[in-house]
Amino acid sequence: MLRTAPTAPDLPPTGRVPPAPETFVLSADPTLPTETPRPAPARTPLRNRIVTGGAPARPALTGALYSFTAATTGLLVLAAIGAVIHEPVLISPLAASAALVHSAPTLPLAQPRSVLAGHLIGAAVGYTALALAGSSPWAAAIAAGVTLALLMVARAPHSPACATTVVIVLQTPEAGRFVPLLTGAATLLILAEYAASRLRPRAPRYPAYWW
Repeated sequence: MLRTAPTAPDLPPTGRVPPAPETFVLSADPTLPTETPRPAPARTPLRNRIVTGGAPARPALTGALYSFTAATTGLLVLAAIGAVIHEPVLISPLAASAALVHSAPTLPLAQPRSVLAGHLIGAAVGYTALALAGSSPWAAAIAAGVTLALLMVARAPHSPACATTVVIVLQTPEAGRFVPLLTGAATLLILAEYAASRLRPRAPRYPAYWW
């Protein structure tokens, strides 16, 4: 018994296989058209996008109160120490550091390495610029840029340290008093957040790393 080979499907005269028919989304309802268009993705109204922006979600009220209480307490302690020893312990760069440490304790900018080493690098650059170029806004601006570059190289990013450089160049504080006070105040801010993060339930533990 002979077997015949299966025949190939009929091809058009050109010898090319015709393209597959296009597929559509079909509706089961006979009253609707055969081809149902896919709905376009919903877009947020322009007014809402302008108002909300791309900022992160608003924190819980308890989180905001925690940051306010911890930062204010630390800054008040610095102000009290300054009043006792009659030295300006509470300076603007430390207030900025307190804001970072207490509101964003998991960021690299808020870690002890960045806070302490950052301010010391900023102080070193400030006094170097003061010795080389004197006290002027031009020298302060250049010194702040140098501080930023050194912070990046040292893997200790901390933007308030640039303000420390500017304060030193413009206000020319005595290094023998200013640097120990700056070091002690920065250490106090670190220890305050270390303790506060363990008093609040479910708060992120600070620090993420020490050094």
